[in-house]
Amino acid sequence: MTGPTLYGLCAAALIGLGLYGLICQPGVLRKILAFNLIGSGVFLLFGVIARRGGGVLALAGSGSDGDPVPQALIITGLVVAFAATAIAVALLVRLAETSCRGTLEGDEPHAPALTQAPALTKDQTDSSERTP
Repeated sequence: MTGPTLYGLCAAALIGLGLYGLICQPGVLRKILAFNLIGSGVFLLFGVIARRGGGVLALAGSGSDGDPVPQALIITGLVVAFAATAIAVALLVRLAETSCRGTLEGDEPHAPALTQAPALTKDQTDSSERTP
């Protein structure tokens, strides 16, 4: 098994795990993390493809070790993915604050429980009227 094949298999595994998490996990935060896992797998796969293309050029004696354009796109994509994740998590935290959720997990809002005071009996109301 060669290096690019191993990296390609790792990229496929990352994409598969990300798809599983995106489909099966109920929490929004977990879906964001699963989406990042898919993105990491795509970046790794794109890097492997760029490396293999550059290797062919190197064997022909007319190119460098790797194609620099996909590598630049991967670096740009990493920065954009990090910024998008930060914005998504910030929006999720703000949504949790405005909807009175205790955690970032789950879909149901946790509204504060309304406790009802027990009804006063006639003896308790009479005793409260006597005390000043």
